[in-house]
Amino acid sequence: MRGDWHLHTCFSADSDAKVEDMLDAAVRLGMKEVCITDHYDMYFPDESFVFDPDEYFRVLSDYKEAYKDRLQVRIGVELGLDCEHTDEINAFAAEWPFEYVIGSVHKLFDKDPYERADYDCDDDTFYREYFKRCADCIRVCSNFDVFGHLDYVVRYGYTKAADYSYERYRTEIDDILKALIERNIPLEVNTAGMKSVGFAHPHPDILKRYIALGGRRYNMGSDAHVPEHVGYGFEEAEKTLNKLVFLEPIR
Repeated sequence: MRGDWHLHTCFSADSDAKVEDMLDAAVRLGMKEVCITDHYDMYFPDESFVFDPDEYFRVLSDYKEAYKDRLQVRIGVELGLDCEHTDEINAFAAEWPFEYVIGSVHKLFDKDPYERADYDCDDDTFYREYFKRCADCIRVCSNFDVFGHLDYVVRYGYTKAADYSYERYRTEIDDILKALIERNIPLEVNTAGMKSVGFAHPHPDILKRYIALGGRRYNMGSDAHVPEHVGYGFEEAEKTLNKLVFLEPIR
């Protein structure tokens, strides 16, 4: 099985997973390499999604050494993109020697989309404004290697994917894809969506549009927060990706 490049551990505020449990799960699946990508969201609403970088690198470097004969362990981060604090975010990514940086948008109107009830709007507005936010962040943030879970906001809609499609949000999604292609930033195929909305993020129709616009590069991750989700849905996602022959994995 291909390596998993999106894993969370107890360094993330939304995971209690021990690092060794996540790595052992990858070994059992026959993976050759993985990347730990814990959350670092500056100025997040509750200020909890950050970690001590010194401790992070010290602990994960020890695991790199301990697992070197079984598994190549990369030290990465899922960095929350934020249009209002680009200098601080870009400086953080440049300061630390991360081997892989996922740039993701986890904030809309200074709130977390996970807290859907906090938004006084319908799903159409919720999705559309999130996509606009993504395009804006991609244009001003730098120092990230791949754009994470493009349409993950659909997980938190009241109707989820019932009324969602690429065509409905073509204008906003095309703005995202064009910004990524202009900056040569790959898309992430995030299989966590299979658990909640029935498809990996982004939707296959978005991947097809990405190719049509000239995009080619992607990477895959499970976004696992518990050991049993390491590599989740990879085989099914591979079947979809194999049909999109112009896509090229970066790992």
